[in-house]
Amino acid sequence: MSEPGLLGTFGNHAFLQGLGPRHLMLLASGVKPVTFAPGAFLGREGDTAGAFYLIKSGHVSLEIHRSDREAVPVETVGPGEVAGWSWLVQPHRWRFDCRATDAVEALAFDGEWLRDKCEQDHELGYQILKHLVTVLAGRLTATRHQLLDLPK
Repeated sequence: MSEPGLLGTFGNHAFLQGLGPRHLMLLASGVKPVTFAPGAFLGREGDTAGAFYLIKSGHVSLEIHRSDREAVPVETVGPGEVAGWSWLVQPHRWRFDCRATDAVEALAFDGEWLRDKCEQDHELGYQILKHLVTVLAGRLTATRHQLLDLPK
């Protein structure tokens, strides 16, 4: 695919908005398309978090476990959103279950590769971190709302 075509397809994802062409090309060099069938897990709470996903289509349920280990949906994310931020934070373990609720098409980054790129290019790292903090703030709010609605 030509450079403008690649940037147009890849760079249209909402998470990447505001990144310059140099960073988009760098990120595009490490992304791979993936699909998940309904019910498949993108990540399981406690497992090694080795990937970061930009959701293109479909929906992913973010779930936590209560003490009885029953999964509780906290939020559902869809096209234009992301799944997985634990690749960035030690000990790199999933903090939620991430389960496809329908067929999902996503763009996946290897977490270690992405950490290395952010470490090598601090401007890229800053931009990714800014975007992820926005995601985390939304997830914290969703978790708070979910917890307020749970029966005691």
